[in-house]
Amino acid sequence: MSALLWTLIALPLGAGVLLALAGRRADRAAPLLAVGVSATALGLAITASLRHPAVEAPLMEGLPFRIAVDGLSGVLVVTVTAVTLAVLLFSVAEFGAHEARARFFGLMLLFAGSMLVTVTATTLPVLLMSWEVMGATSWALIGYWWREPERTAAADTAFLTTRAADLGLYLAAGAALAAGPGPLTLDGLASSDEPWLSFVTAGILIAAFGKSAQLPFSFWLSRAMQGPSPVSALLHSAAMVVAGAYLLLRTGPLLDASGWGADAAAWVGGATAIALGLVAVAQTDLKQLLAASTCAQIGFMVLAAGVGATTGGALQLMAHAAAKSLLFLMAGAWLTAWGTQRLPELRGAARAYRTVGVLCTVCVLSLAGLPPLSLWAAKDVLLAGALEDSPLLYATGLAAAVLSAVYSVKILRFVWDRPERQTSDGRAIPRGAVAPLTLLALACIVLTPVAFPPVRDALGRYLGAQAQPSPPIWEYALSGALALAASAVAWGWGTRLVPLPDRLKAGSANWLGLERAAHVLLVSPTLRIARAAAAFDDRVLDRAVVASARGTLGLARWTNRFVEEAVDGAVEGIATASRRLGAWARRPQTGQLHQYLAQAVAAFSVIAVVLVLVR
Repeated sequence: MSALLWTLIALPLGAGVLLALAGRRADRAAPLLAVGVSATALGLAITASLRHPAVEAPLMEGLPFRIAVDGLSGVLVVTVTAVTLAVLLFSVAEFGAHEARARFFGLMLLFAGSMLVTVTATTLPVLLMSWEVMGATSWALIGYWWREPERTAAADTAFLTTRAADLGLYLAAGAALAAGPGPLTLDGLASSDEPWLSFVTAGILIAAFGKSAQLPFSFWLSRAMQGPSPVSALLHSAAMVVAGAYLLLRTGPLLDASGWGADAAAWVGGATAIALGLVAVAQTDLKQLLAASTCAQIGFMVLAAGVGATTGGALQLMAHAAAKSLLFLMAGAWLTAWGTQRLPELRGAARAYRTVGVLCTVCVLSLAGLPPLSLWAAKDVLLAGALEDSPLLYATGLAAAVLSAVYSVKILRFVWDRPERQTSDGRAIPRGAVAPLTLLALACIVLTPVAFPPVRDALGRYLGAQAQPSPPIWEYALSGALALAASAVAWGWGTRLVPLPDRLKAGSANWLGLERAAHVLLVSPTLRIARAAAAFDDRVLDRAVVASARGTLGLARWTNRFVEEAVDGAVEGIATASRRLGAWARRPQTGQLHQYLAQAVAAFSVIAVVLVLVR
């Protein structure tokens, strides 16, 4: 059992390191090796999800290395490996021989391996290590085309933003250590005492919101769209951005025990689903629309974690991974063929590539929440938990679902519209790219029955979730009817611009000004403090050091000129006097016996006189 889990995480990590170190020499073999490794990892993940293996190894005193597969992590390991395989199959057809394929496939495997460790970690130290590797590899993948400054700047923004939020995990780990010694297991965090419990909760929430691009950290996902489309398909559908939502679903008891963490998660998730849904509606760039919709859809998962709807959150995660990974890959395919990802310039793209267009339609309709596709049913399962918690929260979720229909149908309205031009360069979508897209589209259909009894009940038992509310028929009907109505309005409105106030329209198109706000509130003050510190260093500390050095040199010169001369003169004077005294002392020493006798008589005479006088 332990060998199974060790192999599951070691295989992609080892193969990723091997390809990354081999460099261009392994470009020819990299695609086949990466696909083979990911296919093997998928088989191992399915086996692990059924057997639930666990391993432990010594790491630090009192903090062992522990990973395990249970219900929730079992769903994640299968989802991550399945999407990784589909994305790598697409990448084989997408990345030509001129690309650094060994580096690309190696980094993708490294990222997938670190994500597998993240979702199977049962202790905070292991989670921290994998969390860091995941962040570093995501930075390298977003900036894969590193010769283009715009892309590397986008990678830096994504990395620094998530890295700043990741400090929350260190806060949580420090507070958990302060609360009491122990292995820092994720399941045991809820047993911490106040005030440490609130610090642990706050740290977990901050790290999760940052990694999952929730408010106010959402803007980094917009910049991350500079990366290759396969990177977005993996990182921003089933892996990196869902890691935060997964962490909140995993630490549900902690959120409940804090007394405020669950409500904070639920309302931040709901607010993100609404706000970023509006951002998605305002976008005219396909990848930016998909990025904003990713934030909004993950907002549903965060909401599910806040209301304790673990089953609904897991269903939303799986269905979103299938739909969104296909849409990101499709955006990359159309960018390759048409040379653009702007929606007005993609008119007729679905007509030109009908197979891809049909597959795109299936996933877009699923994203829109239209029955009978998977995201429609998944949302109702988690919104049933929201309704039990707060009717206002349920209404917020329904409003976000309506926005999902609007921005999703907006994609279809453009790509199925009559084309205004032919493809820009005549390049066709690679045939090898269609197979993985087809598998992902089928997943959007196949996952629908999972949201209904008896499969949903079996999934709940597998997840170990407590009894959760089951959505009645009217909830399915209401959400489906709202989605259909919103879709009809969006389709009828066509490709015209939404009649919104200019300020609201500009704010939504610019991601609510979140990046500008981050620069004004955090980046600029930090840079000003850094510049002030640098100026203080240059003008005060450096000058003080230089003045001290100059004073030391002056003192040394004065010492050399005056003190050393005085000391040398004194030494020479003592030496001269010693020589003279020695010369005087040698004069009586003539070597003649009668002179020594006379000197002795004289000396004794003097002594006798002194003695007589003293007495």
